[in-house]
Amino acid sequence: MQRQPLVLVLSNVPDPAVDMQLSFLAGLPHIHVQSPADLTEEAKQAEAILHWAGPREMLQTAFLTCPSVRWVHSRSAGLDGVLFPELVESATPLTNGSGVFSQSLGEFGLTMILYFAKDLRRMLRNQAACNWDQFDVEEIAGQTVGIVGYGDIGRAVASRAHAMGMRVLALKRHAPASPDPLIARFYALSQLGELLALSDYVVVAAPLTRDTHHMISDAAFEAMKLNAVVINLGRGPVIDQAALLRALEAGRIKGAGLDVFEEEPIPPDDPIWRFENVLVSPHCADHTKDWLNDAMRFFLEQYERFSKGEPLKNVVEKHLGY
Repeated sequence: MQRQPLVLVLSNVPDPAVDMQLSFLAGLPHIHVQSPADLTEEAKQAEAILHWAGPREMLQTAFLTCPSVRWVHSRSAGLDGVLFPELVESATPLTNGSGVFSQSLGEFGLTMILYFAKDLRRMLRNQAACNWDQFDVEEIAGQTVGIVGYGDIGRAVASRAHAMGMRVLALKRHAPASPDPLIARFYALSQLGELLALSDYVVVAAPLTRDTHHMISDAAFEAMKLNAVVINLGRGPVIDQAALLRALEAGRIKGAGLDVFEEEPIPPDDPIWRFENVLVSPHCADHTKDWLNDAMRFFLEQYERFSKGEPLKNVVEKHLGY
């Protein structure tokens, strides 16, 4: 019978929901580590690391302490809080949860588009005031959505927007070799301003890297239409939040729907709370009732491939950061 590789599970979150997810691992050899102090001699024999929850420093310590590790998996899709030099430079493959949560985020993107098009905040305000105030709403069919970062999340938004009759533009580092039926046109990074100038809705779904940090800043907001709505589903610091506040205060854009922020949680005194034309989601747009189950199922599928020597899915280009 083939020996199953030992998995080192990193999770420092004392939560019954997390404990329930880790119970899925009962059928395979694993050691749960909540802090570097838990790295016993047995734990140091691990051949795989599952980074479920915890700071980068804990993963870094574990990786450097376990010489037999041949694979690292991150539960999350975003890797800006995971990567460190020794892992990036190593030959050890890193995989992530890209695609596991994209469907919910795609729905959230469409929700934000419809929220602003139908002015749902005004409806709720009128209902609370018992005010019968008829007003015009927008149709999104025929409008343009520009997707900044066309990965799994971007595709999930594009499929829904396209189905609603929207024209979809996408910014991607390398355009696909064959046409994409969802996308009217692809744009290179150097053409960001052109994409923004054509978009009624701008959906930011890019990973956080050196190239994308503050990609959406003052110049980007200046390039947008006055009726543009900015939606961030990716990583908070891709948008320069100070520049966003300036654009909102100046009436430079119509509004914003945000699931991620530069600082999380947002402090109570942050000005972003007070804008009527901003909808704040506390980084939970992908928190469905099964999101943790789905993340664990994907890891278990990956583990089976790893143990059989089969190719892994979602192998990260570590030097690029995604």
